[in-house]
Amino acid sequence: MGVYLNPGNDGFRLSVNDDIYVDKTELIAHTNHRIGKRNRYICISRPRRFGKTMAAEMLAAYYGKQCDSAELFAPYKLAKCDSYRKYLNQYNVIVLNIQNFLSVTNSVDEMLTFLQKRVISELRRQYPDTISDGESILSLAMGEVYSQKQEGFVFIIDEWDCILRDKRYHADDQKKYLDFIRNLLKDKVYVALAYMTGILPIKKYGTHSALNMFDEYSMTDAGDFQEFVGFTEEEVRALCEQYQVDFDTMQSWYDGYTFPSVPHVYNPKSVVDSIRRKRFGSYWTQTETYEALKIYIDIDYAGLKDDIIRMLSGERVQIHTDRFQNDMTTFESKDDVLTLLVHLGYLAYDSDSSEVFIPNTEIRGEFRNAVTGDYWKDIATALETSDRLLRATWDGDAETVAELLDAAHMENTSILTYNNENSLSCVIAIAYYSAMKDYTKIRELPSGKGFADIVFLPKRFSDKPAMVVELKCDDSADGALAQIREKKYADSLKDYKGKLLLVGINYDKKTKKHDCVIERIEK
Repeated sequence: MGVYLNPGNDGFRLSVNDDIYVDKTELIAHTNHRIGKRNRYICISRPRRFGKTMAAEMLAAYYGKQCDSAELFAPYKLAKCDSYRKYLNQYNVIVLNIQNFLSVTNSVDEMLTFLQKRVISELRRQYPDTISDGESILSLAMGEVYSQKQEGFVFIIDEWDCILRDKRYHADDQKKYLDFIRNLLKDKVYVALAYMTGILPIKKYGTHSALNMFDEYSMTDAGDFQEFVGFTEEEVRALCEQYQVDFDTMQSWYDGYTFPSVPHVYNPKSVVDSIRRKRFGSYWTQTETYEALKIYIDIDYAGLKDDIIRMLSGERVQIHTDRFQNDMTTFESKDDVLTLLVHLGYLAYDSDSSEVFIPNTEIRGEFRNAVTGDYWKDIATALETSDRLLRATWDGDAETVAELLDAAHMENTSILTYNNENSLSCVIAIAYYSAMKDYTKIRELPSGKGFADIVFLPKRFSDKPAMVVELKCDDSADGALAQIREKKYADSLKDYKGKLLLVGINYDKKTKKHDCVIERIEK
């Protein structure tokens, strides 16, 4: 076995021997279906801490010659698939972690030379007298091996996009690297399968991809690989039951990513860390600080700041993802920035509605940390006010609620047009930002006789009261409260039992003042 050629199964063995292991081996059934076909090129992008390297090690353990992985895979789902035995340890595997090569060299040119030298050296040891003396180009060396031995190779390339991330401002370096990958893999008969994984989708030039032979699967379109992006709800429920962890709290902290066939996808690393440490919290910053997010949300594109604020308050924002150039520098609109944040894992994307949103409590905390400095001074002030507003609502202190909403109005006049019930609803939602920790916010919840403007439904782990909020402009708070009763909005909370606050709010456009009435009932 070598370092890059047939590295064996030790990496995957470490994963299955771990205290917490979730079976994702069925991914291999999907790659088996591509072996030796035109569509044998697969590129899967997903954020950090979503198990990319573990998947690469699993593939290497399964396909690689010079090791026997039957006992490793026997207990898992793949062993029941029809193709399991057909390809088990049947291929030479070349595993390249591009980040490792980049970290020990000083330039992309040096990295590419070093990479080819090391892999060719291992090929020579396994296939003596097959590669011409002095050959330094890996694609040519591979071609010579194949012409003599007729043996196909499985290529597994991890962190494939690190050049685009670490050398983001060096277009020439990126082009050299992409040309190398294309020349190594495209239309080469020695490629039985190519599997690349990274954070970014493949770089586009104009409307075209530099590596257009790959089928891509990403956070905006995961295709057949949806269940392998992260942990599914079924998998997380099983872990919570096994380790006696509260599932509802786990869901609030780490759920939120969504795909058409798998509507609930969890951040794997954070789920595992919370179980190991017996504490829910943000494990995101262990591998990346909030400054990485701040760089992008501080970009001054029209509408970007407003969209961030809406998402902080639990709203969704519609975007177009198709123009994103799949790098970290080419931004032409706020949609490009928001699409990058989807790929980085800071936002979730609903492909059915083309909307993005902050997925969970963990990521919301990262956004709150990132909205600092003069650029975010207005929203930072609003967020500090939000805690007081929420406490006043719970206490039934309608006068203080009205005063704090007046302050929220002043803080947000530069952000939103504040002249109708819809814009009032947006500002109220922002003002109640702090509620997102304990509540699920529902806009226009349907009831028997209409729609409640905003409903704050407590998460199952919360002991806070539910809140139904009705909004009026140039009317009265009493009128808003009467509408809640008349249209029986409380009845829409069919499964909720407990304390319920009915909150009527009116905004007077002339005086720019709010009035509020709060009624407490038991449901």
